[in-house]
Amino acid sequence: MASHLDVDLDGLLGKLDLETKVRLLSGAGAWTLEAVPEIGLRSITVSDGPVGVRGGTDTELEPSAALPSGSGMAASWDEDLLRRIGGLLAGEAVRKGVDVVLGPTINLHRTPLGGRHFECMSEDPLLSGRLATAYVRGVQEHGIGACPKHYVANDAETDRMSVDNRVDERTLRELYLAPFEQVVEDADPWMVMAAYNGVNGAPLTENDLLTEPLKGEWGFDGVVVSDWGATYHGEPAARAALDLTMPGPEPQWREPLVEAVRAGRVPEAAIDAKVRRLLLLAARTGALEGFETTKPETGRIEDAAPLAREAAASAAVLLRNDGVLPLAADTLHKVAVLGPGAKDARALGGGSASVPLPYVVTPFAGLRDALAGRAEVVTAVGTLLSDKLRPVRADELTGPVLLRWVDAEGTTLAEQAVGTAMIIRLLHDVPEGAAGLEIRTAFTPDEDGEWRVGVAGPGRCALELDGVPVLDETVEPAEFDIHQVFAQPPQHATSRELRAGRRVDVVLRYRWPANGFIFRVGLVVGPPVAGPDEELARAVELARSSDVAVVVVGTSEDVESEGFDRTSLALPGRQDELVRAVAAVNPRTVVVVNAGAPVELPWRDEVAAVLVSWFPGMEFGNALADVLLGVVEPGGRLPTTWPTALAAAPVTTTTPTEGRLEYTEGLHIGHRAYLRDGATPAFWFGHGLGYTTWEWQSIEADATTATVRVKNTGDRRGKQVVQVYASRPGSAVERPVQWLAGFAVVTADAGETVDVPVEIATRTMRHWTDDGWAVERGPFVLSSGPSAGELPVSTTFEGEQA
Repeated sequence: MASHLDVDLDGLLGKLDLETKVRLLSGAGAWTLEAVPEIGLRSITVSDGPVGVRGGTDTELEPSAALPSGSGMAASWDEDLLRRIGGLLAGEAVRKGVDVVLGPTINLHRTPLGGRHFECMSEDPLLSGRLATAYVRGVQEHGIGACPKHYVANDAETDRMSVDNRVDERTLRELYLAPFEQVVEDADPWMVMAAYNGVNGAPLTENDLLTEPLKGEWGFDGVVVSDWGATYHGEPAARAALDLTMPGPEPQWREPLVEAVRAGRVPEAAIDAKVRRLLLLAARTGALEGFETTKPETGRIEDAAPLAREAAASAAVLLRNDGVLPLAADTLHKVAVLGPGAKDARALGGGSASVPLPYVVTPFAGLRDALAGRAEVVTAVGTLLSDKLRPVRADELTGPVLLRWVDAEGTTLAEQAVGTAMIIRLLHDVPEGAAGLEIRTAFTPDEDGEWRVGVAGPGRCALELDGVPVLDETVEPAEFDIHQVFAQPPQHATSRELRAGRRVDVVLRYRWPANGFIFRVGLVVGPPVAGPDEELARAVELARSSDVAVVVVGTSEDVESEGFDRTSLALPGRQDELVRAVAAVNPRTVVVVNAGAPVELPWRDEVAAVLVSWFPGMEFGNALADVLLGVVEPGGRLPTTWPTALAAAPVTTTTPTEGRLEYTEGLHIGHRAYLRDGATPAFWFGHGLGYTTWEWQSIEADATTATVRVKNTGDRRGKQVVQVYASRPGSAVERPVQWLAGFAVVTADAGETVDVPVEIATRTMRHWTDDGWAVERGPFVLSSGPSAGELPVSTTFEGEQA
């Protein structure tokens, strides 16, 4: 069978008339591309990742393996792990009938307030670029396409569809374009997504940056796809290097574009160039007759679990440890798992990065199971993040969830069995003629008491419990708001005394609002809680009587999600108060931070240990138990700097002024900004502790490699991330005080000394000028250590060697 390099693109192109070529340039639906059977072209399906593969349509029919958030993946600093994750996602794509996974997300953590930074990898272009390269290679070597996103400078959510980000060319090249350059040049992705925002005067879907440097200088030969709904002006986007607009069909790129080509306003050559790229994508994915690809075996959730567990443990960053960790299981009699995340763990971030979860192992369940027969594990919520109810968990559902689609008269049009009671559907994908939805399921609570049971979603919602109508409410929004659909939907609830283990039959009847293109509706519950003071007191008493207290704190979808930026870094609710109250009665208090990006930790020096779990995916509790009990080390190092408080963060602007957001900080974001200002964050970029100790002994360097000698001075085998930073004393151009130039993961036995080769990429030594890239002659200093703030060994080499 021929390879995609042998495709006669011009021959295929010659068989298509103008109308057909234009039809190919916008989607056939929300997640599918147009087919042309006459030339052997089937439809291509794309799907959101990047932490799993949601699937093309009816995603609740099959759950998806869920891995750690982008920030969690990057915290591993482990390219081999990212490549294996890519392979797992390729198998998931085969199971879901998907040809291209929309990920990874490689925008930078410009400011800790960025609402979507949990989905992005890091604040550093080299770290993001190398890990993205490994991820893309892992996906594509299995015959599934990957799509790095969002090109470029989509670094905040405020007014993201209209903001014009103003970035000087050097900053754009050295920071924001750099991870895209690396992944394009080193991994050859088959697709790149153009962002919602504009840069320097033009939306990305119309921007010259799609031509240069992406398609020209870097040689990108794949498809440039718009973010969903990001094609604002049809003809300018058609004249630009945008190849595919999604979703579709896009009216601007149908008859009006055919007319624009015939009138000479859009060159037909531009259309042909786009279609060639789409045909090449089809060949690469096996969607073009005669060009088969070797796909992996169909993924299975149970087979994905071990890697999901490993990834979550590799992502966990131990910020502080006074020696309490790892816990010695044989000395434990009673463990308290406390906090809002103890039984309501947040496995995923909100928005397009979410997937239908098969299950979530909660911290309480993970520790309970790991210590079964050895220690009692007790739990209390301590404090609530909000009064909102939560979606019912998979383990609380009894049997399948049955969907019945009905017309306006209530006649059944279609029935489906699904695995979740939270249903998301584009109106494009509902059965023809459907006006409403009935959801039938059963809910089994896990504790006695007064539960709140209700419905979340705009429109008309009616609920029956055990055959008794309990509510019928209607909320018709005046205007459609996608943020409200996902982050702040109306909720309606009733209270009911329930018994643990006793099934409650549920019927939910729903009519979606008249406006909008998508709805989200589902069963939500609130476990029994006492008053705020009583809940706090209960948690404190459990902590007082336990050998160790594990407090799981974090963010909620109200404060950290796609669609809006954060306004505070404080933990919501009374979580800080809970931590301090628990620590006051139990000196062996371990705090687990279940958040996707930095939060303020004002009590960080008052507790025995602090562990960041990020949004760790479906195996959260099992991985957490592995780490806390010392089965594995916490493998993570911070991919972004954590400030002491929002007021101390160097970059906090996410709101444009008169439509513009000025990147006035230039090259100085994250740890670079702290070093420039001579300030100290709460925790440096690269920081993270293991369960052994290390000594940096020496560093030597030549033109391409730094060799760092480190010794494991502890009493157990361990992992270390050897980081190398560059600086240029007396530089003739403005530079960061130092910047990441290379890194490598190493493991060593107790007492072992290892010489670690760290590749120093040429691109990290250059700077952008009016004439292009240049490397300054003269001495560069390379320093190595465990974080950007601790670099005990250094050496010098000459710039012309770079």
